Amino acid sequence: MDVSQYLEIFIEEAKEHLQSLNENLLVLEKEPENKDTINEIFRSAHSLKGMAGTMGYKRMQHLTHDMENVFQEVRSDKMKVSSELVDGLFRGLDALQEYLDNIINTQDEGTNDNQDLIDLFQKELERGLNGGGDAPAPAGDAPAAAGDGAAAAAAAPEAKPANALDNLVLNDTDKSVIAKAVGEGMSAYALNVEIQDTCVLKAARAFLVFKAIEPLGEVIKSIPDAQAIEDEKFDFDFSMVVITKASEEDLKKAVMNVSEMKDVIIKKLEVEAPAAEAAKPEEKGSAPAAGAAAAAKAPAAGTAAAGAAAAKGKPVVNRSVRVDIEKLDDLMNLVSELIIAKNGLVSISPAEIASDESKKGNFHEQVEYLERITTNIHQSVMKVRMVPIESVVNRFPRMIRDLSKKLNKKMELYMTGEETELDRTVIDEIGDPLQHILRNAADHGLESNEERIKAGKPEVGSIYLNAFQQGNSVVIEVIDDGGGIDVEKVKRKAIEKGTITPEQAEVMSDKEIIDLLFRPSFSTAEQISDISGRGVGLDVVKTKIEALGGNVECKTVLGEGSTFTIRLPLTLAIIQALMVIIGKEKYAIPLANIDTIEDIPATDIKYVEGKEVINLRGTVIPLIRLDKILDVTDSKQDAENLTVVIISKGDKKAGLIVDDLIGQLEIVIKSIGKYINNSKMISGATILGDGEIALILDATTLV
Repeated sequence: MDVSQYLEIFIEEAKEHLQSLNENLLVLEKEPENKDTINEIFRSAHSLKGMAGTMGYKRMQHLTHDMENVFQEVRSDKMKVSSELVDGLFRGLDALQEYLDNIINTQDEGTNDNQDLIDLFQKELERGLNGGGDAPAPAGDAPAAAGDGAAAAAAAPEAKPANALDNLVLNDTDKSVIAKAVGEGMSAYALNVEIQDTCVLKAARAFLVFKAIEPLGEVIKSIPDAQAIEDEKFDFDFSMVVITKASEEDLKKAVMNVSEMKDVIIKKLEVEAPAAEAAKPEEKGSAPAAGAAAAAKAPAAGTAAAGAAAAKGKPVVNRSVRVDIEKLDDLMNLVSELIIAKNGLVSISPAEIASDESKKGNFHEQVEYLERITTNIHQSVMKVRMVPIESVVNRFPRMIRDLSKKLNKKMELYMTGEETELDRTVIDEIGDPLQHILRNAADHGLESNEERIKAGKPEVGSIYLNAFQQGNSVVIEVIDDGGGIDVEKVKRKAIEKGTITPEQAEVMSDKEIIDLLFRPSFSTAEQISDISGRGVGLDVVKTKIEALGGNVECKTVLGEGSTFTIRLPLTLAIIQALMVIIGKEKYAIPLANIDTIEDIPATDIKYVEGKEVINLRGTVIPLIRLDKILDVTDSKQDAENLTVVIISKGDKKAGLIVDDLIGQLEIVIKSIGKYINNSKMISGATILGDGEIALILDATTLV
């Protein structure tokens, strides 16, 4: 049974179960008696074990099975939750995550058996059960060994009475097919398959049952029919009729090897065979519907991942987005309106527009209608691409819990705005920068427990992660109530490293000095830890966030704490831009970065340290001659009056000198690709209405 086609589903579900286990273990650590949490953990571990078994990942299955055993005893009040047990379970989750990472990268779980963890769980079981004795039998489930479907069936709850199949009705065609198969030395069985009532994806499990039966025989009937099963229009059981040369035991094994199966009832069907000559031996051998030889060839669940593992080396990247059906309905309605608009335009011929004023007016109306629809479609597609930031931040409580233990500091993480939505492409990239900033806050921001008590602060440090929408941006704040950043210390370190001169240090504002922390390899940490030093990784954070079209800044008050603020664009695909001309070339400047457009006499240009600046309403702004930077030869930037586009990045401003303005345009950003060695100040390109290509200037890099 080749399960490689289910690999993406397995990875997606495994991630969800691991996240659920992480969150619930954090709750359990604080509330060891919480029965709902214990049951939820047991269900997640059980589902993960079944999925891993189905896919043939034996090590993952074995480890999860042992974790599940522990929770079975906790559930039945035979052992208590201790801090050592929780630590061990968290280590178990890390091991499972390692298996999953290997599967994502190589489609194989790796060779680490994690025997130390398995021994630990065994010891915990023995210690929990009144300090010793034999290790308990597996809790209501088959051992982890492959192909133990029979054992799973035996350990399942008492079988339902066989009358579950009594109402099975066979028509003449069914009887004829069965009679013919029996005449060829095969058998017919009716199966009633019962799925566990905790199963979330019934249809997927049912499909896996059909796939498991396929190598053994031919399914000639299912109740309900295949379409109803696919649409999940059945309770937790369904029936099928199979003609096969395999034994009843083989069928039972095949079904019970699929995860989340509760039970299977099998009944041999006897129908009157037509008087016919017995099949010749050679005909028997070529009977359809996999006979004994095919059954022997049918892989057990233990080797199910062989096909998947064959294509090693290619990472499995999930590019899917879960979408609310209402958003798709809106999109569908807009597409139907787009077709109406297209038909309206097609019906008007160019000759009619030239000769008939009313037709000309009608044409312009249709174009306006088309513009409105395309704008709405853009907004609708953007909504479909939006994903809650929760999918990134929900792993941070566990990280802070581990850091608290490692650093021996008491701390709590408070999160708000997890439902704030961001473009999927941004969500995929924002996790690492946030992790860097949170680690900095925990390691270098918060003081030790003793220092906090001395300073009259609560012993438990607080870190806040807040996300919210502000205009066309999403703002993410990381706030700590720690010691803040010592600006004088940063200044001394910067002078010592030669980053700035003592003279520059005298005139720099506190904000400018704190911005030095975002320089590569600039750290104020007295000793480098494996967690962070304030500044370690902040240059990476800045680079990554600016690559997403956002910016990051830090505010701090010594003794009170620091706030890191990240601003990100809501979407990356389509933006409003100002189209400008430099020489004979067209360029786009994102509107979000533009403050004003000024007409400046050339005589207003002054020089500071040999660089051109203008004094605009009391603010000194450096000028950037784009013709020099972009190597445009036929520019007219030596005219008496200059057009200057004032752009900003945070508190910093710059003036871009351009030749001409075309106007505002909604543009689609296209990646330039890997083949062109691209300057950082070009963030992409766009195709204009006439087919011409215009490069998009990255305003933040220019500033």
